[in-house]
Amino acid sequence: MLGYVGRDETFFMGMALDLAVKALSLGETPVGAVIVKQATIIGAGFNKVEMEHDPTAHAEIVALRKAARAQGDWRLKDSTVYVTLEPCVMCAGALLNARVERVVFGAWDIRYGAFGSLFDLAHDPRYNHEIEIKSGVMQKESAELLRDFFRQQRRDAREAEGG
Repeated sequence: MLGYVGRDETFFMGMALDLAVKALSLGETPVGAVIVKQATIIGAGFNKVEMEHDPTAHAEIVALRKAARAQGDWRLKDSTVYVTLEPCVMCAGALLNARVERVVFGAWDIRYGAFGSLFDLAHDPRYNHEIEIKSGVMQKESAELLRDFFRQQRRDAREAEGG
């Protein structure tokens, strides 16, 4: 177990939320991710799907790429990922492949979540790696940011249709 578990809510998830707000300001779905190893941030990112026209540019993938480059290794053993939304199947697969030790997330994703909502890939015995999951950290703040974003998206779509 990593030694900075108590700092989840006050520091690293706060940073992930700050990144989600940055994504929102750029017109992206507000999701942020921070990767930590030995109390040091080794990667961080936010959704860039629209900006980069890349369906794989989710916050977790962006952060994983940065962390792997920073470490000089794609294996991110002994690391924790703090992310504002439960990872989807694509991101869960990448986190498993990277051998991440732990994922801490804020809001549940009941439509696409792969770490407890729709699937539980973190504890699937068919994989050669298991990820410790902590959910609901700063859940209210994470969920509100997403709810407000999607509410505005629906409003904008109605206005564009003339209604």
